[in-house]
Amino acid sequence: MIYHLSLQTAGYIAGIFLSLLGLSGMVRPGASQALARTLPRSRVAGFVLLTIAFFWSFWLLATMEMGEFSGFRKPLLFILPVGFLLVLRFVDEFLAVRSLGILFLLAAEPLLDAAFFRTESTKLLVTVFAYLLIVIGLFWVTMPYLLRDQINWSARSNGRWRFTHSLVFLYGAAILACAVTRY
Repeated sequence: MIYHLSLQTAGYIAGIFLSLLGLSGMVRPGASQALARTLPRSRVAGFVLLTIAFFWSFWLLATMEMGEFSGFRKPLLFILPVGFLLVLRFVDEFLAVRSLGILFLLAAEPLLDAAFFRTESTKLLVTVFAYLLIVIGLFWVTMPYLLRDQINWSARSNGRWRFTHSLVFLYGAAILACAVTRY
């Protein structure tokens, strides 16, 4: 166990994140569409998100128990910053999307860890969200143009945009309600 999050805390974090994301798309669809359309090719967002992912990965690599692979820790601690700098230098296309995918992959583990060995059936709300993060993260890291296509599809009309974000809001509210009452 690396993060020591309870299921309730993980539920609060996931529920608040999804609720705020859904609420922003429902209340201000024009502004959120404009922001979403600029995200995939934003160099600044890519730098910020990749830097967060780098520090999170570096911290994990430096502190986690590696067992029989502990001999690889020092070389990996050297390779990770070099890889970070090389990615910043040579990966210009959709850097923000790839970085967001990496963060999704990193964020799934604490959610799954918090739900591990819990008996409540409502833990599946958090678990399903974590596996969605993994699948989406894998697709966005390997095929980042998909986020642009997903944004263009959902932003084709304000009704579709609001409907999509209302589903996100409702899912976040369900996780939040379970975090308050069940976990």
